[in-house]
Amino acid sequence: MIDFSKLQTGQNSDTALQPRDIFNSLPGKEKGRYQYPRDVQSKVWEQWHNRKAESNLVIKMNTGSGKTVVGLLILKSCLNEGKGPAVYIVPDNYLVEQVVQEATSLGLPATNDYNSHGFLQGKEILITNIHTLVNGLSAFGVGDQGIKIRIGSLIIDDAHACLDTIEEQYTITLPSSSDSYKEIYKLLRNSLLQQSEPRVLEMEDYDPSIQMLAPFWAWQTNISEISKLLIQEKNEDYLKFKWPLIKDSLKLSRCVVSSSKIEISPHCIPINSIPSIEYAERKIFMTATLADDSVLASHFGITDSRAYQAICPDSFGDVGDRLILMPQVINPELSDDDIKNLCVHAKKYLNVVIIVPSDHRANYWKDVADSVLKKGNIHDGIKALKKTTKGLTVLVNRYDGIDLPNEACRLLVIDGLPDVRRMIDKVEEGILLGTDRSATQITQRVEQGMGRGVRSNDDYCAVLLIGKTLTRKLYAGSGVQKFSVGTKAQLDLSEKVASQIAKADLKAIWETLLYCLNQDSNWVSASKGALTSLTATPVSNADPVTMALRKAYDQALANNSKNIGEGIINSLSSANKVMKSYLKLRAAEYVNLYDQVESQKLVLSAANDNPRTLKPIDGIGYHKLEGELLEQARECKNYLQSFANPNIPIIELNGIFEDLKFEPETAARFELAFAQLARFIGFTSQRPETDSGRGPDVLWRTGPSQYIVVECKNGATTETINKHDCNQLNGSGEWFENKYGADIAYTPIMIHPAKKFEHAASPKATTRIMNIEKLEILKKNVRDFIKSVCSQGLISDETQIRNQLLQLKLRSVDFQTFYTTNFIAAK
Repeated sequence: MIDFSKLQTGQNSDTALQPRDIFNSLPGKEKGRYQYPRDVQSKVWEQWHNRKAESNLVIKMNTGSGKTVVGLLILKSCLNEGKGPAVYIVPDNYLVEQVVQEATSLGLPATNDYNSHGFLQGKEILITNIHTLVNGLSAFGVGDQGIKIRIGSLIIDDAHACLDTIEEQYTITLPSSSDSYKEIYKLLRNSLLQQSEPRVLEMEDYDPSIQMLAPFWAWQTNISEISKLLIQEKNEDYLKFKWPLIKDSLKLSRCVVSSSKIEISPHCIPINSIPSIEYAERKIFMTATLADDSVLASHFGITDSRAYQAICPDSFGDVGDRLILMPQVINPELSDDDIKNLCVHAKKYLNVVIIVPSDHRANYWKDVADSVLKKGNIHDGIKALKKTTKGLTVLVNRYDGIDLPNEACRLLVIDGLPDVRRMIDKVEEGILLGTDRSATQITQRVEQGMGRGVRSNDDYCAVLLIGKTLTRKLYAGSGVQKFSVGTKAQLDLSEKVASQIAKADLKAIWETLLYCLNQDSNWVSASKGALTSLTATPVSNADPVTMALRKAYDQALANNSKNIGEGIINSLSSANKVMKSYLKLRAAEYVNLYDQVESQKLVLSAANDNPRTLKPIDGIGYHKLEGELLEQARECKNYLQSFANPNIPIIELNGIFEDLKFEPETAARFELAFAQLARFIGFTSQRPETDSGRGPDVLWRTGPSQYIVVECKNGATTETINKHDCNQLNGSGEWFENKYGADIAYTPIMIHPAKKFEHAASPKATTRIMNIEKLEILKKNVRDFIKSVCSQGLISDETQIRNQLLQLKLRSVDFQTFYTTNFIAAK
C-alpha cells in the first residue's frame, strides 16, 4: 500500500490559499466541465486575494460569467485559511439547489444543513437562502440571544435579489382585524385627519387606494403605548417572526395606514439585530454590474467608502448578446395590442417571456399566455419552461433571482413600470416623483429584469421595453443614463439600430429582431465589438444621500441624536426641490427627538418645497391658482418649448395617458396625470387636496375667471354614483367658492364610469360627468393636437397652435360641451 501523505510536497485543494490554485488542484471536479478557469474568474480571484483582509467587499461580475464558481472558491480559500465557518447565501431555495449542484460538480464539500458538524467545524460550506439567516427566529441568533451560530466568512450572492426578503422580514403588517390595528389607528387618527380629512374619510369608507403616512411626531409621542400593544400580540403569526428584529428600532420606524392593514418598517435595516452578520470577519457581496450599490448602506449598514471600490473584471467580453428595443419610442403610434400581436407571432417560433408588474397586468396577457407564473408556482413553472422551445410565459413581478438560459427565453418583454410591493414604498414613490432617486430605483429593477434572458457569454436574447409609462421614464426622463456600463453600451448600439427604422411598423420591427434572434453574423460582430471595446475600473457607486441617511439613522439608533440632522442637511446642495423636501423631512424626524419646534420648521419648509409630503402640525395655507394667465396658445407654446426635442412631449403624453384609465386602486396616479394633462393644452392646474389637505382632487384654470373643479372616481365599479362621492364634489364646490369668491365661475366635474346618481345623492344642477367615453375623446383630441404640433415642427408658431386648439375643440369654451355629459338624476 502506498502512503500518499508522504508524497504531498506542495499545495493541494485543502491547503492552497489562492482560489485559482485551489480550482486547479480540486481532485473531484466533473471531467470536461472545469478544465480551466475563465480569465474573468482568475482576475477576480486575484483582486480578492490582494484585498481579503478587508471586512466588507463588493464583487461585481456580469451575468453568466461564472460568479457562483468564484464565490465557492473564495469561501474554500477562507476555510483553508481558518476563517470559517463559511456561509453562501442566495435569494431562495431554487438557487440553493443550483449552488449545491455547482459545489458537487466542483468536488467541494458543501451542505444545506446549518446543523452539519462539517459546517460548524469549518470543513464544509453552508449553502442556504436569505430567509434562513434573516428572520426573527433565526437559528444564527437574534438580538439579545447573541451569536448562536458563528459566521467567519459570509458571501451574499445576488445581493440585490435578497432585498425583498430582507425588507419583508423587517416589516410588520397588522391586519385590520387585529386589536393592535384598531388601537394604533385610534392613537394616530387625529394626526391623520390634520393631514387630510377627506382621505381619512375615504379610507374609513374602505377605499383600497388610500394609504397614509402617519406623521412621525404622532408616532414618536405614542411609541410607548404602541410598543405595549405589539408586545401583547408578539406571538401571533403576523408578528412572531418580525418583532425580535424590529422592536429595538420601533421609534425610528415609519407607519403607513390603509383600510386593510397597518405597515411598520424602519427607515434603514438594523441588520445588527442579527449579530452573526454584524460580527462576521469577512462579508462579501456579489452582484451583477448594476449602477447603484447604495442598498449596501441602507440594508447592510456598510458606510465604509472603501467597500464600494468594487472588485470587477476589466472587460465585458463575457457578456451575452442583447438587442434592446423600445417599440413605442421607435413608433409612438404602436399600441400595447400591436406589441401583443407581435409576441403572439413570435411564440410560434421561440420562447417569449413577459415580465409584468402586477396580477392586473398579467390578466392582459392571459388570453395568449401558455402559463402565468407567480410566487406559488414559479419554481415548477421555470423548470417546465426550460424543457420547452416555444410558447409565451408571463412572470408576475419577478425581476430577479430567475435564470432563463438559452432556449428558455429568446424574446424577453418588460411590460410597464416595476411595481413596489410595500405600502411605504408606494408612499415614498409618490413623494419622490421626478427625482433621480426614483429613476434609479426603477432603472435598477428594469436592468435586473433584462438580465434574466442572457446567462452566459454565448447566450443571446432580444429585449422589448414596452408600456408608455415605462418608456416615458426611461427615454423622456433620461432613465437610460442610470443603466450599468455594459447595458448602456448595448442600448447605445440598439439605439443606432432603432434610428434606422424610425416609425417602423410591426413587420419591420420583427425583421430587425431577427438579426439578433438568428444571430446574423454582421449583428453579432457589431454587438460583440460594442462590448469588447469597453474597459471598466472599480468605482464607488455609493449614493452620498443614502450614506448620509444611513449614518444619521445609526446615530439615532445609538441615541446620539444631537445635531443629527446636519449630515442630512449638508447633502442638500446638489438635490432638486423634491429631493430637498424629502431630506428635510427625514432630518426633521430625527431633530424631533430633541427639538420639536425646530423639527416643525423643517416640516414646513419641506411642505413648501413639495406639497405631496407631510404638513406641519399647524398646517399650511392654501395658495390660490391665479396670476397673469398668458393667452392659451402662448402658454402652450412656452410649455412645449421647455422639452429638449419635439419627440419628448409625445412620449411624455403617452405616459400620462397610460395613467388616465378607469381601474381600481389607481386614483393617485390618475389625479396626477389629469393635473399634468392641463399643461399640454395651455391651462394651469393644481391638486388642492394633496397640496393642502382640503379641496378637490384636481383644479384646472382655463381662463382669467374660469375654473374646473374635478373629483376623480376612476376606480369606481358601481353602476350609480353614490351619495358620498356626490357630497365630496359638492363640498369641493363650496371650498372653491370660499377660496375664490362666489362671483368666479367654475364647473364641477365628476370623473366616474357611471352617469346616474343614486337616489340619496343631491348633485348641484351645474354638475357634469366625464365618463369613459368622454375621457377617451379628450385623450384622442389632445393626442392629435400634440402629434400635429410636435411632428410638424409648429411648437414655436402661436398662430398654428391656436388654429389646432380651435380645430380640435380644446379651448376653454369647448370643454363642457365636448368632454362632459349631463348627469342622470335618480327617479
